[in-house]
Amino acid sequence: MDPAKVQAVIDWPVPKSRVELQRFLGFANFYRRFIRNFGQVAAPLTALTSVKTCFKWSVSAQGAFDLLKNRFTSAPILVTPDVSRQFVVEVDASEVGVGAILSQRSLSDDKVHPCAYFSHRLSPSERNYDVGNRELLAIRLALGEWRQWLEGATVPFVVWTDHRNLEYIRSAKRLNARQARWALFFARFEFVISYRPGSKNTKPDALSRLFSSSVASTDPEGILPEGRVVGLTVWGIERQVKQALTQTPSPRACPRNLLFVPVPTRLAVLQWAHSAKLAGHPGVRGTLASIRQRFWWPTREHDTRRFVAACSVCAQTKSGNSPPAGRLRPLPIPSRPWSHIALDFVTGLPSSAGKTVILTVVDRFSKAAHFIPLAKLPSAKETAQIIIENVFRIHGLPSDVVSDRGPQFTSQFWREFCRLIGASVSLSSGFHPQSNGQAERANQTIGRILRSLSFRNPASWSEQLPWAEYAHNSLPSSATGLSPFQSSLGYQPLLFSSQFAESSVPSAQAFVQRCERTWKRVRSALCRYRAQTVRAANKRRTKSPRYCRGQRVWLSTQNLPLKTASRKLTPRFIGPFRISQVINPVAVRLLLPRYLRRVHPVFHVSCVKPVLRAPARLPPPPHPCRGRTYLQGP
Repeated sequence: MDPAKVQAVIDWPVPKSRVELQRFLGFANFYRRFIRNFGQVAAPLTALTSVKTCFKWSVSAQGAFDLLKNRFTSAPILVTPDVSRQFVVEVDASEVGVGAILSQRSLSDDKVHPCAYFSHRLSPSERNYDVGNRELLAIRLALGEWRQWLEGATVPFVVWTDHRNLEYIRSAKRLNARQARWALFFARFEFVISYRPGSKNTKPDALSRLFSSSVASTDPEGILPEGRVVGLTVWGIERQVKQALTQTPSPRACPRNLLFVPVPTRLAVLQWAHSAKLAGHPGVRGTLASIRQRFWWPTREHDTRRFVAACSVCAQTKSGNSPPAGRLRPLPIPSRPWSHIALDFVTGLPSSAGKTVILTVVDRFSKAAHFIPLAKLPSAKETAQIIIENVFRIHGLPSDVVSDRGPQFTSQFWREFCRLIGASVSLSSGFHPQSNGQAERANQTIGRILRSLSFRNPASWSEQLPWAEYAHNSLPSSATGLSPFQSSLGYQPLLFSSQFAESSVPSAQAFVQRCERTWKRVRSALCRYRAQTVRAANKRRTKSPRYCRGQRVWLSTQNLPLKTASRKLTPRFIGPFRISQVINPVAVRLLLPRYLRRVHPVFHVSCVKPVLRAPARLPPPPHPCRGRTYLQGP
């Protein structure tokens, strides 16, 4: 046998502790059946494993140790590889190294004999691998070491590992760059990875831990080098404060164990306690905790709050936990049915008779709705034609159309179409679907009804859509107390023939008067309901700051289409950007850079927050005698 193939066992270091000796004997126990009188040979070593005696390496122990290593690397334990029979590769990895054993079943005694041993010390970069990649590295190194036998083997070989996840590595669909390179190398071999519990995989485990003592002695663990003590570190900010105290005496109110911070160095102290790497930009409480350990001045709590509030890094990377800004600003209440409508699309539906999309049209006065099934999302021109055929020809032309910022409604064609019919276009602000809340609510209602009617056969939703529309329009609205039929038509369709009274046909004037009375009742109910909704919604909102043109603000990145490597590490806010126009108290227009040209520049105030400036110089504390009057004696 080539000595290089058994070098891992020949160079096995002398055990220096009871644990290392037990590891060697665990390795040896697997081959005791091949060694005559194994118990007598290993007796000096076995005696040292007893906890009743002191561990002391002796001449007899050294002789037994050398004899066993010689037996492991010679016949009858060691056999010559035969490529016509199946190989077994046993691998394992530890924190410091990898070990492997190439074995084969002998024809003479039908027992598994080792063919070669392998042990490799991990480099510093390899020790940073996670446990799965270290175990995979063990397979990669073992196959590379014995590729002249394994690559040409006529029978697929077996790889034993105590890491169960590696059984699926060859069928995994997502691999990192390192695993992909190794997978290309594995494609040259025919083998199967099989899981083996760690209690039965102690032979390669012992080989992987041969370098534990050497690594511990050469590579110190821990962050700081030897001889360094964290508790004795003197920060530069402390020296700076002490130097400033040579010109400004410390007041009597300062506690004896703290340093008084003069006015010129207070910003430096705040910067150190909040922005240093050891601090990591904490909040007001964390920043004060660092300051209170060593420094004091009369207004440190107030100054800390101002400094943290004005920190630009915190403003961009932290998301606030306060209620959203901006009081509820409802849309104006119409005075008649179908004068103000809202549009939206329901997508993501299964194909039903060739339909996959629903166009929702809601009358903002009566809450009546039409749900129009479509084959796909229409263009602006197609949307206009659909509205003409299904809404305008029945209810007349509206005076205002509310929608989100879909491509159909932001196009020049749609704006020109609405201008020609005399309707104003009301688009929701950026990433604020609440502006089109009535259509969004109708979408939720139709979704709930369709789930109830077609949950057994989802592909039949288009057949159930007319019934769902009737159900929506016949049920009373929570805002008005009347059904959309009553609010828009002046009457409720009757369901039972016994309800039809035999009476003369009412005149057109009586019908109009009845409709007008109903509309007044509906409008009065809508005004009351809006007041209740505003009060309830504003309990969970805060009053937005008063913005002005030219003011700088931070913009939330929650809905922005930013191309970043990691969404979790993306700043919560970007900017700052200047306000070009205050559209209303809850919407502002921003001057956005070119890389955000596809984003609509109008945003709800809940998506922005003002930029606060840190003071260039903290004011001195108030004079203790300021505001008092003292009488002078004669």
